[in-house]
Amino acid sequence: MAIDLFESVTECGCAAKVPAQQLAGMLRGVDLPTSPAVLVGPDTLDDAGVYRLSDEQCLVQTVDFFPPVARDPEDYGRIAAANSLSDIFAMGARPLTALAIVCFPSRLVREGVLHAVTRGAAEKLREAGCVLLGGHSVLDPQAKFGLSVTGVIHPREVFTNAAARPGDVLFLTKPLGTGVTIMAIRAGMASTEQEQTANRSMASLNAKAAELARRCGAVCVTDITGFGLLGHAMQLARASNVALQINFEGAPLLDGAIGFAEQGLLSAAAYTNRDYVGDAVRFDDDVPLPARDMLFDPQTSGGLLICCPPNRVAELVTWAHEELSTTCGVVGRVVEATDGPLITVARRAIAAGGDGMQG
Repeated sequence: MAIDLFESVTECGCAAKVPAQQLAGMLRGVDLPTSPAVLVGPDTLDDAGVYRLSDEQCLVQTVDFFPPVARDPEDYGRIAAANSLSDIFAMGARPLTALAIVCFPSRLVREGVLHAVTRGAAEKLREAGCVLLGGHSVLDPQAKFGLSVTGVIHPREVFTNAAARPGDVLFLTKPLGTGVTIMAIRAGMASTEQEQTANRSMASLNAKAAELARRCGAVCVTDITGFGLLGHAMQLARASNVALQINFEGAPLLDGAIGFAEQGLLSAAAYTNRDYVGDAVRFDDDVPLPARDMLFDPQTSGGLLICCPPNRVAELVTWAHEELSTTCGVVGRVVEATDGPLITVARRAIAAGGDGMQG
């Protein structure tokens, strides 16, 4: 009998994250061990940590796991692996090794579901040129799977979320809408094609997107996952001491996603993301509520948000259209910080290089 992993969970994918507001206060007052070798630590809420080994090499380390985000075990494994690897790519690094994190009900282990999940993850690790060294497993009533990934990079080549510069153009390399689409799938309201498209997008590696960021001269990159576009954009703005202008019509969307938002198919995480961003964002009056909801929608294995130098945007858009398998688009720009909101959201799309630039 076919397994539907959605039947075994209450939360799915990155929507299961601890709410960002609670997470933000978790380390407050804790005297953490540190070292001058730490180039990127927890203070900027970046995608991965960076530790200098020498003048020529740094370790880049991350860990990410979550409950099932797809019905099929192999799809779940592919998406979980792509999501874990994304943090390494978002730092501009090359993944080397991975350790599996497994929390699974004994029944699903006996029935071969964990084996299928691991097979899917191995496919993506192989594609990324990353080896699985082992891992750790525990029995758990609700399935969870992911990876701790280690990569390497030269100290001068690290991408961070703290290096945005006024004038940079914001480019998103995957469509938004995985949160509402997963809710629609679970409710039986999404088509097979919409489900398959979402799964393909989530399982797509961000390796090529990171390569394009490097090629266009970007130094500030972050990936968009459980805190939604606005949550991660706010973290970037704070870390870089800048402000952002977001234009909703430039944002690439999964097919049907805006319709699912109009029907109110939002996860609890979308509301906690809204609370997290709070007064840091101001919406123009003509931005409708479903559009606002899409910008708070928790993404699983989302795209990279690239701060592209303005004179390289046309090239980046061309390369992305030719080389990425996912839809993409110019979603805003970086501006000087003021006393006003960190992020302003307008409805109108930014034009770059003579067209609307949605890939």
